[in-house]
Amino acid sequence: MFVISVEISKDNDVDVTVDADSRDITLDDCVGMTEFIHSKVDRDVEDYALTIGSAGLTSPFKVPRQWRKAVGSEIWLTRLSGERVRATVVSADDEGAEVSYLKKAEGKGAKAKETVTERLAYSEIKSAKPIIKF
Repeated sequence: MFVISVEISKDNDVDVTVDADSRDITLDDCVGMTEFIHSKVDRDVEDYALTIGSAGLTSPFKVPRQWRKAVGSEIWLTRLSGERVRATVVSADDEGAEVSYLKKAEGKGAKAKETVTERLAYSEIKSAKPIIKF
């Protein structure tokens, strides 16, 4: 498991979001994480409410490790410009990801498309969410 985010409100409500590399997060995982955090922070000293949850199927990617987990999967990618494409994650590292998608072919017929593979820095991406297939 790995931590995606930790958010603490002004009222000491602590929300921790976790994920796992090769499996889904279970209730037992959340209980184990809760027990681990409680063992490290004394509730008699710090008054806080703790919530542990998984990233969820439609949550946007926040950390490079989520991108690496998604290699080979389809995503909805939104650039900073607002352009949105359906892409496949080809590879990912700590700086960015390589994605492949269909794009209208220049100078071809109205329906002609070509596959484009492009390397993007995470700073060039507004959001990326997995595409769920049933």
